[in-house]
Amino acid sequence: MSIENGVMIQFFQWYNPSDGTLWKELKDEASKLSSAGITAVWIPPAYKGSAGVNDVGYGVYDLFDLGEFDQKGTIRTKYGTKKELTDAIQALQNEGMEVYGDVVLNHKDGGDEIERFWAQEVDWDDRNKTLSDWYQIAGYTKFTFPGRGDKYSSMKWHWWCFDSLSYNAITGNTNKLYRLKDKGFETEVSYERSNYDYLLGNDIDTRESFVIGELRYWGRWFVDETNVNGFRIDAVKHVRSSFFKDWINHLRVHFSGRNLFSFAEYWSWRDTEPLHNYIVQTEGVMSLFDVPLHMKFHDASRNGSSFDMRTILDRTLVKEQPALSVTFVENHDTQPCQSLESPVEPWFKPLAYAFILLRREGYPCIFYADYYRVEYPNCRGGYPVILYSHRFLIDKFLWARRAYGYGDQHDYFDHPNTIGWTRLGNREHPGAMAVVMTNGADGNKWMNMFRPNKAFYDITEHIPGKIYTNADGWGNFPCKGGSVSVWLQE
Repeated sequence: MSIENGVMIQFFQWYNPSDGTLWKELKDEASKLSSAGITAVWIPPAYKGSAGVNDVGYGVYDLFDLGEFDQKGTIRTKYGTKKELTDAIQALQNEGMEVYGDVVLNHKDGGDEIERFWAQEVDWDDRNKTLSDWYQIAGYTKFTFPGRGDKYSSMKWHWWCFDSLSYNAITGNTNKLYRLKDKGFETEVSYERSNYDYLLGNDIDTRESFVIGELRYWGRWFVDETNVNGFRIDAVKHVRSSFFKDWINHLRVHFSGRNLFSFAEYWSWRDTEPLHNYIVQTEGVMSLFDVPLHMKFHDASRNGSSFDMRTILDRTLVKEQPALSVTFVENHDTQPCQSLESPVEPWFKPLAYAFILLRREGYPCIFYADYYRVEYPNCRGGYPVILYSHRFLIDKFLWARRAYGYGDQHDYFDHPNTIGWTRLGNREHPGAMAVVMTNGADGNKWMNMFRPNKAFYDITEHIPGKIYTNADGWGNFPCKGGSVSVWLQE
C-alpha cells in the first residue's frame, strides 16, 4: 500500500449488466470516490473473454484485446471499449487514486481451432493418480486471434502451451481431467487434491520459455497501454509460486521507480498456514486477500450472539501478518450464487466494515455491491437476490479513517458479545476514536482514551448525545444491540 490509510474499492460484481457501461460509470464516479476517501480502484479483467460481452473476464480468450477487435462476436468487452477503459483510468488517476488491473494468467478458454494430441486421464481428487493409458483426444487449444491478427503480438497458442484440460472435443464432455503427453502438473502449487495446478479451461504451462516470455511481454504492454499502478492477481494457488514472483520482479525492474503494488487471491478458507507459506515462497512480493477473516465475518453473521467476538481475529492474516493482508468483507466470488458463496449477512456488514476500515492493520477493500446496492435474478429460481447498500455508514467510516485513524491502537476484546478498540491519534491528527460493537443485546465498553474530561459523539448517529471521559481519561461507550458505534473526540 503506497498511500497512508489507503482504501481500495472493487468496482464490479459478478452480475454487472453486460451493456458495456461500467467503464463510463467508473469515469463518472471518479470524483465522488476520491471525495469519499477511496484511494485506489480494483477494476475487473479488461480483456476479451471467451463468452464475449457476457464474460466477467475470467474465461480469458485474448489478453491483448481490451475491447478493440471484433472477436467472440463483439468489439467491446462486457464493460466497454479500450478507449473507455483508458479514459476511466485517467479520470481516476487525475483524482489522485491508484488503479489495479485484474490479471488472469492461469488459463485460456475459447480457442479458435481444434487440435489433436495425446493425453492421459487423471483422478479429479488425486491429480497424481492416473486412470488410463495415453490416447488421442482433441481440444480447442489453437488460438490464432483472427480479429486481432498480429497486432501487439504475433504469438499463436497451441496445445503444447498447456499442460492439462478437461474438455475433449471428440466426446464433447468435460467430465474427465486430462494431462497432456510430455507434460506434468506444475509443482509449487497448492497441495489440495495432491496437486491443484488445474483449475479450468486450458491450463497454461508456465514452465515453457516462450510462454514465460509472452506473459512477461504482455505485462509490460499492459502497463504501457493502460498505465495501471498495480495488479490484483487471480488464482495464484494454481500457478507455480516462482512464476509470479519472477513476473512481478521483472515488471518492477523494467518500470524502474514504480512500485506496482500487487495483491493476490489465494483461497484458503480458514487456515492461514498456506498463506504464510506462499508469502515465504514468493519472498513477500505481493499481499494476499485475508480469506480467513472473511470467513470469520461469514460465521459471525450466521451464528449471531452465539459467536464469540473475542475470537474474531484469531487465525487471520491481518493478525498474524498484517503488512501483507488485504482485508475484505465480500467479493464477486463470495456473493450469493457464486462458486465460493459465503455471504456476510446484512446486519453484520456494518460491524465487518468497521473492522476493516477503522483498525490500524490491513489494506481494506470495499465491495461494489455493498457500496451501490445490486439486484439480480436468483440463480436457483424464486425471488431475486438483493445486496443492500451500506454506503451511508461506509462513507462515515471512511471519513473517520482519514481524520482519526492514526496513532496507537488498544483492543478491548474482553467480552463474548461486546468488544471495542481505540485509536489515540498522533501529532498531525490529535483526535481520538473509540469503536464499540456487539452481536448481542445493547452493550457498552469502558475504554481509556487518555483524554480527561473530553466529549465524544457517535458518528454513526445510532446513539444521540455525547459521552464524556472522566478525570482519568476513561469513558463508558455504548452501542445498540447487533450494531456498531464509532465515538469521535469532539
